[in-house]
Amino acid sequence: MSKEPESLGFYATPEHECSYLPGRKATTLFADPDFPKNRALYSALAGIGFRRSGEHVYQPYCHNCSACVPIRIPVRDFRANRNQRRNWKQNRDLTCNIQEAVFREEHFNLYQRYIHSRHAGGGMDNPGVDNYMNFLTAGWADTRFVEFRHEGLLVAVAVIDIMDDALSAVYTFFDPDQHARSPGRYAILYEIELARHYRFQWLYLGYWIDECNKMNYKTEYRPHERFIGTRWLRFDDL
Repeated sequence: MSKEPESLGFYATPEHECSYLPGRKATTLFADPDFPKNRALYSALAGIGFRRSGEHVYQPYCHNCSACVPIRIPVRDFRANRNQRRNWKQNRDLTCNIQEAVFREEHFNLYQRYIHSRHAGGGMDNPGVDNYMNFLTAGWADTRFVEFRHEGLLVAVAVIDIMDDALSAVYTFFDPDQHARSPGRYAILYEIELARHYRFQWLYLGYWIDECNKMNYKTEYRPHERFIGTRWLRFDDL
């Protein structure tokens, strides 16, 4: 007799402080951390609003709050606006190299500078090597580190996951002295073009929160889709 296939379980955490909205409580739903994961499973879970952080796949599961909205860009339909075209032109002197997701001290030093500059006091200060790699990578994920350089100088690193029909923008960190280039915006534009090159359908941007100003940039890319309720809804105009 054949064995029934194992089913994936999900586990909710106790309430904890919300990382994005002060004074709010949050609950997180995790896919079973012991369940074997791969690109196909992750692609399916991303399609219903889940996200990866390190080895874990999760989604917000808060009572009486739906502020965290999964967002993705249908890359074939994307059309850059004036600011995005200007940013693309401004950064055309950068070289881009796609690297394996392994530890490089140059990347780690840049990450430390970025965290100290942009997220001081946010609980990520003084990251260790293990914390850094455990946050950005997973043994089962198909992850790449994309380097952006200017005349050999490392300007930014974008961490992406390759999925069955999409790319997922995991995290981007950059040289604080290069903020005038808006490297984060450029990284997303590059990832859109990379997804098109792979003939993928989407670029996942994680969660967007209307009340969190740091996330406003995610809705600048049009059209985009938001996972609301049980389906993706398209937003074309500002």
